[in-house]
Amino acid sequence: MKSTALIAIIILIASSVHAQTRVVNGTLTAFDTYPVKNVEVSSKKAKATTTTDAFGNFSIVCLENDVIKVKPKAFKAVQKKVQKDTESVCMNLQFIDSDANRQVAVGYGYISKKDLTFGISHLVNENQEFCSYSNIFDLIRGQLSGVTVHGNEVYARLNQLMY
Repeated sequence: MKSTALIAIIILIASSVHAQTRVVNGTLTAFDTYPVKNVEVSSKKAKATTTTDAFGNFSIVCLENDVIKVKPKAFKAVQKKVQKDTESVCMNLQFIDSDANRQVAVGYGYISKKDLTFGISHLVNENQEFCSYSNIFDLIRGQLSGVTVHGNEVYARLNQLMY
């Protein structure tokens, strides 16, 4: 009986030594710029949970080959696998735009109303900027100075400085 208990204790100690834990630091942003605060971040294997601070930063305990999961309301869920050498992770959350989600994101304190409004308007403008061109050649002609398009051929003018 004593030998069975001793073997069980040895197995528990060996398995806990084998599972390498470490702290992984990270940052959550939205629109590639704005920190997302008050978001719950969890590690799958280590079963640890934390919340992002006012700058979108977090620190969480992870095991080797763990997965960091983020599931905020109004944003798409994100997962990031933690490798042996991972010390930090950066995740950009994608906002799911709707009136209800705008209220949720501001109400939960994830992002300020000003940043959310600017981010959405900038994202909409950025996404619609290229919709006015009928093909890639019109886009090149309209967006790049010093480039000439004739049919399906693109010519770039090179400026050479003479000294």
